Amino acid sequence: MSTALVLFRRDLRLADQPALVAACAAHAEVLPVYVHNPAEDTRWAPGAASRWWLHHSLQALQGGLDAQGGQLYVARGDTLTTLRRLATVCGAGTIYWSRRYEPAAIAQDSRMKAALRAEGLAVESHPGNLWREPWQVATAQNSPYRVFTPYWRKLRQQLLPEAPLPAARARAWVSLPGSVPLEELGLLPTLPWATGLAEAWRPGEPGALEQLELFVDDALADYAHGRDLPARHGTSRLSPHLHFGEITPRQIHDALHRRAATTGADRDAPGLEPYLRELGWREFAHHLLYHFPHTPEAPFDRRFDRFDWREDPAALALWQQGRTGVPLVDAGMRELWHTGWMHNRVRMVVASFLTKNLRQHWLHGARWFWDTLVDADLANNTLGWQWTAGCGADAAPFFRVFNPSAQAARFDPQATYLKRWLPELADLPARLLHEPWHDPSALATRGYPAPMVDLATSREAALAAWKGIART
Repeated sequence: MSTALVLFRRDLRLADQPALVAACAAHAEVLPVYVHNPAEDTRWAPGAASRWWLHHSLQALQGGLDAQGGQLYVARGDTLTTLRRLATVCGAGTIYWSRRYEPAAIAQDSRMKAALRAEGLAVESHPGNLWREPWQVATAQNSPYRVFTPYWRKLRQQLLPEAPLPAARARAWVSLPGSVPLEELGLLPTLPWATGLAEAWRPGEPGALEQLELFVDDALADYAHGRDLPARHGTSRLSPHLHFGEITPRQIHDALHRRAATTGADRDAPGLEPYLRELGWREFAHHLLYHFPHTPEAPFDRRFDRFDWREDPAALALWQQGRTGVPLVDAGMRELWHTGWMHNRVRMVVASFLTKNLRQHWLHGARWFWDTLVDADLANNTLGWQWTAGCGADAAPFFRVFNPSAQAARFDPQATYLKRWLPELADLPARLLHEPWHDPSALATRGYPAPMVDLATSREAALAAWKGIART
């Protein structure tokens, strides 16, 4: 009887799982394995919010396998050493995994594949967490795209509704003694903010499918408009589920088109194309990271190597704490701290404030998001911060500085979002809450700080710094 190991990383699901499906189809026995090896993660080790999510996602995967009579074997230590040991113990001749696309992960997987094959083991890697792998979409000159719109045009032509793979079922699951209890991996934080994460999210494959259903039922039809309103649940909130591979773009695409078919809507139904385009940005982020692997720590536009960033730890701390005195910025940072997530429009505003009004290096923001977001993803995080800072591929021009007051007045006109996260200001009228510094006495009695910078003056200073590198 042939036996296979299936290594899980960020593909924590049973449905639409090509590596697992292939193993179950080709072998009589299958052992699902997760190896916790923090030493593999160097400069971008998962942050606290990601570790919290990972614990609960693994717990959900265990539950799914338990329901089939299977076992998720959890181990700690070096991944290659663990796979060798388990293959020997259970007599496995083949190891399966889903491909990863970050530069360090690609290098690790290449080394493991070569070493295992040199020892006579077969290794099969499969795609599964993107529509198209980063090297599969190229310009007519066979070069990578640097601008989103032509990239999306090319990718969109390739996307047809495709039925996801059903949940994998092995003919027999292998069970071995010695699996490490999840609690011993030390993923759960001890800080009290984890309570807010648990209130806001349901990690795991069942939670992902439930969230997709909610989005399709409640928010898809008005997505083109509702996605910009932070007080509403107008976005899919699927980003952490996608990052951990609890759901795939193919499953989402299929669900959207099935809904369109049942309602008689066509391909251009409101919300459908705008949301697919947002998923396209996720694909573009991975495309850029694969082809330009230096970008997590260096600007795509190398002129920004000479930009006059300011180093001000005290200012950075106020931004992190949501104590800048600018309501929309503070509301977003408090939402992040409480829930591990922030509305996308607000993300752009807080990033613009940090990199332009405060002129702090975008990496400071990227690292804070990396630690506090449940959907922290190296490709998306890099693209988002460099886009807002003006130094990325197809980035917003540096002179585009989001005005937090104008953004709040436009997208949160009744200040519903601001009042939710700034309870000390909740009794103020909306017009004043958008710019409370116009009534200093109101701030003094409520304990809310005055703005740490003047928005207009700091904007002009940022533009002056930009001019210093713009002509070179």
